[in-house]
Amino acid sequence: MELQGRVIAVLEPRGGISKNGNEWKVQEYVIETHDQYPRRMCFDVFGADKIQQFNIQVGEELNVSFDIDAREWQGRWFNSIRAWKVERVSADAAQMPPVTPPFPPVNAAPSAPVDFSATDDKDDLPF
Repeated sequence: MELQGRVIAVLEPRGGISKNGNEWKVQEYVIETHDQYPRRMCFDVFGADKIQQFNIQVGEELNVSFDIDAREWQGRWFNSIRAWKVERVSADAAQMPPVTPPFPPVNAAPSAPVDFSATDDKDDLPF
């Protein structure tokens, strides 16, 4: 899956030692879409090498490819949204297309009235 938006938060990295004795590191980020009703998604990047490779900063426009999975722990389920590819969006593509208002501006000149006098006299509408 993919989501494009602007990074609004970079959380502190977490890390530790696994049961096998291997070090691990994960960092979470929050991205916000540019929809009419913006959506936010918190995703993580796993592995110190990937965190350094992606080098995600607040304010960047990104296209994030991610996998979604869920895990059970003590009878509760938790979602995991893990990024596997991060692409920077060029400044031109990041600009939103201009939104055209559904109604004319308040100070717009009124349009010419429609002339109904030249219509058919056999109109059978009751009004």
